[in-house]
Amino acid sequence: MVQITVNGTAHQLEVEDDTPLLWVLRDTLGLTGTKYGCGVAQCGACTVLVDGMAMRSCQVPVDSVAGQAITTIEAVEQDPVGARLVSAWVALDVPQCGYCQSGQLMAATALLKETPKPSEADIAGAMTNLCRCGTYNMIAAGIRQAADAA
Repeated sequence: MVQITVNGTAHQLEVEDDTPLLWVLRDTLGLTGTKYGCGVAQCGACTVLVDGMAMRSCQVPVDSVAGQAITTIEAVEQDPVGARLVSAWVALDVPQCGYCQSGQLMAATALLKETPKPSEADIAGAMTNLCRCGTYNMIAAGIRQAADAA
């Protein structure tokens, strides 16, 4: 049994301790907003927040996050920073295909929570998730707009 807290709700789960958090979120809890991309923690589609830090959930064993607060895209708008980012994403029409955007938003939320007024270098350093559509300039614009709205 593993106990984790996801989006403010505690869950007691019968899963193997080494099951990747991504599969627990998607398959066990039905939270499918977090996406599978590469499976080796390179692309960032699976990014969630663990105690406010961006983590690639495809390579995080579920037992390693027991007792920590996990936030997924389903709850990002409950956070004022996440809500500002989602508003900026919508206003600027940031996504194209949208597949990577849940991970992008989670990484951006972690960035703005740590650095409320990021420099261009801060944005470039924090936003390492891949986007097949190449929306990097719009993602950075969304981050700047959300930071300016604070």
